[in-house]
Amino acid sequence: MGTPDFAVASLDKIVQAGYNVVGVITAPDRPAGRGKKLTMSAVKQYAQEHNLKVLQPTNLKDETFIKELEGLKPDLQVVVAFRMLPKTVWQIPTKGTFNLHGSLLPQYRGAAPINWAIINGEAKTGVTTFFIDEKIDTGEIIAKAETTISNDDTAGSLHDRLMELGANLVIDTIADIDNNTVTTKKQVEDNKLKTAPKIHKETCRINWEDSLDAIYNHIRGLSPYPAAWTELISPEGEKIFCKIYSASKENNSHSFKVGTIISNNTNEVKVAVEGGFISINAIQLAGKRKIPISEFLNGFKFSEGWAAL
Repeated sequence: MGTPDFAVASLDKIVQAGYNVVGVITAPDRPAGRGKKLTMSAVKQYAQEHNLKVLQPTNLKDETFIKELEGLKPDLQVVVAFRMLPKTVWQIPTKGTFNLHGSLLPQYRGAAPINWAIINGEAKTGVTTFFIDEKIDTGEIIAKAETTISNDDTAGSLHDRLMELGANLVIDTIADIDNNTVTTKKQVEDNKLKTAPKIHKETCRINWEDSLDAIYNHIRGLSPYPAAWTELISPEGEKIFCKIYSASKENNSHSFKVGTIISNNTNEVKVAVEGGFISINAIQLAGKRKIPISEFLNGFKFSEGWAAL
């Protein structure tokens, strides 16, 4: 059960390992792009290429779907980047239903663990498999695998690394379940646990009053999707909305007001923040494509008095 590319890696490992995949459950086709053409999920595309049975329920509690799922007589259900399952679904397999989550549980339960680990400046993260229960990401832990987070990792680079790490953990978990060698561990409950809630537009707005490291982590933790954003304002009050996909940081004491833009109008745009500068490396204006800052400066010049809001 899965939808995006992150889930395809696990499905592929399962197929390549020779397990009998009796069904693939994924999201319904959805309109995408400017033409709003119906587009299948990455998981459905893979499943069709490998002649696997595909189910695309709109309602996971629908009786017709439940009966069809029961008819597959699954021993085990593997969930990777899918929706929350009702109990009637996750109780069907004889050996249970387990989920792959992109964090070291119980830390970072929720929809966006990869983003939040970088935004919060974590030095390490990982993946966890656990048996699903009635709540979100709270079931008994089966296994974990760790990776370090480098200072130049983005959500995109970490996503790809965890995707492969997670696929291997899925295979190890299936083997342990198949061999009846699983030992699970209950998750601790602590109100100090960090969470990973869904990211909204306002979450992505850069707060230039934050510290140098916090802003840098914020930008890379949202790159390439959904991307951090800000508004640039001219001395006359004209505002330009833009997304920032890549940035670097410079520790440096200065006397500029926070948000002041400094540019050589050739290949450098820096924003003054507490403790240094954030250099913008890749930018996208509304309705335009993402471009390197040097290309942006080919057609745009900053005068004194510009600032980032």
